[in-house]
Amino acid sequence: MNASSKTGFLLMGFSDERKLQILHAVLFLITYLLAIMGNLLIITITTLDHRLHSPMYYFLKHLSLLDLCFISVTVPQSIANSLMNNGFISLGQCMLQVFFFIALASSEVAILTVMSYDRYVAICRPLQYETIMDPRACKRAVIAVWMAGGLSGLIHTGVNFSIPLCGQRIIHQFFCDIPQMLKLACSYEFINEIAVAAFTTSTAFVCLISIVFSYIQIFSTVMRIPSSEGRTKVFSTCLPHLFVVTFFLSAAGFEFLRPPSDSLSAMDLTFSIFYTVIPPTLNPVIYSLRNEAMKAALKKVLSREEFSQRMVCLKAIFKL
Repeated sequence: MNASSKTGFLLMGFSDERKLQILHAVLFLITYLLAIMGNLLIITITTLDHRLHSPMYYFLKHLSLLDLCFISVTVPQSIANSLMNNGFISLGQCMLQVFFFIALASSEVAILTVMSYDRYVAICRPLQYETIMDPRACKRAVIAVWMAGGLSGLIHTGVNFSIPLCGQRIIHQFFCDIPQMLKLACSYEFINEIAVAAFTTSTAFVCLISIVFSYIQIFSTVMRIPSSEGRTKVFSTCLPHLFVVTFFLSAAGFEFLRPPSDSLSAMDLTFSIFYTVIPPTLNPVIYSLRNEAMKAALKKVLSREEFSQRMVCLKAIFKL
């Protein structure tokens, strides 16, 4: 393939060796299937179980939906490229990948911020919880999350693909990564994208500060709870969220804020998995294993009685 062609880009991926390409495809496929099943399971049980129809699980359902979409932006394309031994990605595909990647990543940061505020209100202001986090407010918050992500994706895509490129269109990454694409830009032509990236980073930092402030207040309140059982219950819902926030933001922040290099090492490529592949895969495990209500709902959904009832309902619907 001619990498300098203006019809697309060449993604270098992890290796040129055929065996390693097949291994990469297999590992990514397994991870992708686990992520799909885990997130679909959370979406299903938070929808079907009426005991989980609270703001916390409503936001968790949307986080799982975001994760489901987020991992689908990069991983299937990477698997296909490895299996076909062809790293080519068209300009249109690359633009869509950049748009959805930025939009979903921004939405994920926003929903994690909303989830931390939900926990803050529930623990620090419990008497006002139902008033502040009423269903209408929750729906507005989720709409704002998706709209903010979409706007961020549109701005980044528009600015990034308006930059003149010089030299061969080779991206040293397994997806269309903006920091790697900026290396292809002609001198001093990417100042607009840097300004947009700086604004996005500042917004993410504000979200991080909000999350940190929420958890300082939460842990301060929790430590005053006399019952050890009460403290354990609070920690079981807060610690998974705190882990997800820390892992996602620290990995993404390290990647986007570090000084650019001329080439990408195997370690750099591997590290990029930490914010693109691992969070959507681990989130369902983290939230389900540390949450007793989620485990109880999962057992109920998977039980024979519940399954039989669902099948009867489905048959009745199809007969109609």
